[in-house]
Amino acid sequence: MKTTVQISDSLMREARKVAAQQGVTFRALVERGLQRIVAESKTEKPFKLRGVTVKGNGLRPELRGASWEKIRALIYEGHGG
Repeated sequence: MKTTVQISDSLMREARKVAAQQGVTFRALVERGLQRIVAESKTEKPFKLRGVTVKGNGLRPELRGASWEKIRALIYEGHGG
């Protein structure tokens, strides 16, 4: 498939040098690079936040159902914030 891609002049010059040093065409170099990126994206594990819990009974009974604003106000109570 043919496509058009805009590449900076400096990157194009460097890529052509690398292709010449490796004895391959610019097209082969680009395909190899794209194949590497695609393969890496398939093997990367997505970030997963580890589960962290603490022992306790959850929120204090008087805060169950409270808004975040009320909880935040209690956290900063007496701290001038």
